[in-house]
Amino acid sequence: MKAIILVAGYATRLYPLTLNLPKALLPIGGKPILETIIEHVGAVSAIDGIYAVSNHKFAGHFEKWAETSPIPVKVLDDGTTSEENRRGAIGDIAFVMEQENLDDDTVIIAGDNYFTFSLQNYYQYFLDKNSDCVCVRQIADREELKQLGVAVLDADGRLLRMVEKPADPPSDYAVFATYMYKKETMQMIHAYLREGNKPDAPGNFVQWLCQRKPVYAFHMDGDCFDIGTPAAYEEVQQWVKKA
Repeated sequence: MKAIILVAGYATRLYPLTLNLPKALLPIGGKPILETIIEHVGAVSAIDGIYAVSNHKFAGHFEKWAETSPIPVKVLDDGTTSEENRRGAIGDIAFVMEQENLDDDTVIIAGDNYFTFSLQNYYQYFLDKNSDCVCVRQIADREELKQLGVAVLDADGRLLRMVEKPADPPSDYAVFATYMYKKETMQMIHAYLREGNKPDAPGNFVQWLCQRKPVYAFHMDGDCFDIGTPAAYEEVQQWVKKA
């Protein structure tokens, strides 16, 4: 299995914090967010390759960080320089696959998600289902759900549909940006892009995929925080201090 960490965003909503520092390298609990993610990835022995895909502006920051990472990480520069010419998350996944000739089961993780759930338990669920998977957490606050991807599941945990940032959330299951895909599904990303579908949010691919093959939902055994704003960043820092 391979791991792709998506760190190519510009995080403009976090300015000035991220004007000259990538969001994934902001510290939480005394270490960069990305380092915490890599520790979770490293706990899954089946993962034998980790790739962090960055934009050109911040690639040097990640390469410098990778020199001291306790777990080997290969940094890829996607060549983009601004919000206007970025590839988008799905475009970046395709870029890594092409650059590294990847043909393997893959876990894809957004580099701005700080989480505490067990990636090993998630991987075991993926093996048990022998199918593509997303991870979900129940959230009671409907206003919060409106800012997230929301899943509709059947009784067996299969994803029936997913809606990004719905005005009227169809369930209380929020989908967080950690996905596990079979190697044959990874090849479908190229077909998705060739059809002219949106290359940005990774949840767009999930919406397309679940209409074509089974996708199951792992109920995370911990917490996950999407760090998109200064308020969200401060909230996570305070949560970690109290934990």
